[in-house]
Amino acid sequence: MNVKPHSRDLISAPRGLGWILTYRANLAPDQACYTIRDTTLTRGELDLQANRMARALLSRGVKKDDLVAICLPNSPAHHIFAFAIWKIGATPMPLSPKLPASELREILRLASPALLVGSIPGVRLDLPVMAGDFVPDPLLPDHALPEAIASSVKAITSGGSTGRPKIIVDGRPSTLIPDEPSPFLQIRIDDIMLHPAPPYHSAGFMQMNWGLAWGAHIICMEKFDAEDWLRLVEKHRVRWAYLVPTMMSRIWSLPDKIRNQYDVSSLEVVIHMASPCPDWLKAAWIDWLGPDRIFEVYAGSEGIAATLITGTEWLQHRGSVGKPAQEVRILSEDNEPLPQGEIGEIYFRMPTGNAAPYRYIGAEARKIDAWESLGDMGYLDRDGYLYIADRRTDMIVSGGVNIYPAEIEAALEAHPHIFSSAVVGLPHADFGRVPHAIIELEPGSETLTAQDIEAHLTERLVRYKLPYTYEYTSAPLRDASGKMRRSALRDDCELRLMQGKKFPGLRTAR
Repeated sequence: MNVKPHSRDLISAPRGLGWILTYRANLAPDQACYTIRDTTLTRGELDLQANRMARALLSRGVKKDDLVAICLPNSPAHHIFAFAIWKIGATPMPLSPKLPASELREILRLASPALLVGSIPGVRLDLPVMAGDFVPDPLLPDHALPEAIASSVKAITSGGSTGRPKIIVDGRPSTLIPDEPSPFLQIRIDDIMLHPAPPYHSAGFMQMNWGLAWGAHIICMEKFDAEDWLRLVEKHRVRWAYLVPTMMSRIWSLPDKIRNQYDVSSLEVVIHMASPCPDWLKAAWIDWLGPDRIFEVYAGSEGIAATLITGTEWLQHRGSVGKPAQEVRILSEDNEPLPQGEIGEIYFRMPTGNAAPYRYIGAEARKIDAWESLGDMGYLDRDGYLYIADRRTDMIVSGGVNIYPAEIEAALEAHPHIFSSAVVGLPHADFGRVPHAIIELEPGSETLTAQDIEAHLTERLVRYKLPYTYEYTSAPLRDASGKMRRSALRDDCELRLMQGKKFPGLRTAR
């Protein structure tokens, strides 16, 4: 490889991610690049282990542009395998180790990967499997491999809006410009990044690995804990941090005495994404850290669109996710353009000759000519800022009126004793579907009465948006990446209704 140790010449052309890891290691082999609990890897250690693992994968028959599934939790092994896969020009497909067995089987059937790294206990699969704690033969060389580039940098799975799994194959190659971090994500060369999201989610997977390629020290968490997050910011003098709104809520729910005892002055960038953030929570973080430190990203793994909004902009366009760089249309159910301020399905169009190079396995893209949709509903304001109402398939049509679950959930979660909520549409004899609220309380909170919840909601929502029924749950409604399987929750509620379950009513007042 043409990488000179300790070379300081800037590299401004795209290179393979595996090549870049070696480049970083040659610049500073003893510099820490990944820390989780008491384990820290240096750049040199990560690169040498990835080199040896790459040769182990080659010996298993993995070839250029093969898909390799990684079913592992947050760990050094996840990144060793990812870079090993890139080093041989193959494509990693991160999977959650908590997937239900039936969904894992369906994903693997659709993707037909050359190899599965890790597994789910009790699931027998008809494909080659490599244990997550696999250690390559120490006789395998650990020096650099020839530069290889995969045609697809990653394949990301999704439960899909219908509940059936789909795979989004990113058509961009596994390259990056080594010394030009993306200004969009605000990451710097040699940054210090705290990333508590799981690596099977698109944001966690790419942001952590991009950070490693740009020389960052990634501080990772096996499992998110609000106070531990603050402790890590102080201990490592973290400059860049990623969160999802559920994590932001957990941190904000800490007593002031605990939250304020940690020094978080090193933070310059706090980026949140993955799910809607309630306005009150966003405003609280802006007030706490300052508007110039809070950033929100709206994007999809497809690469159709991406927006970023600063805290300062958000205060001027409260509730917006930013101003899209792409062309945007808001369309009605009849695919007619809607005027400013009206909610419809959001369609994006990339510049001519610059279409997002992705493909689905197990689903069809929503397209109208050159316009594409992620399936989200929303509207534009007069300045061109985008606002997200909800997923198209999550919208509840009740008596001919469109009701957006995300709006009801935001109102519910403004209650100090409600940690999280999910609103789904359940069958109703008169209205077709009516909203039903599933509520996860803050730890230690007493159960609220229907009257308590109704009084809280009527201050924030018109009456037709109030849930008809509700229930409490002790199970987390969102996974570690902030995502909610709403279709699965709805199916479970409908099954219980069919089995004779009666949910308590919420609309008590006349």
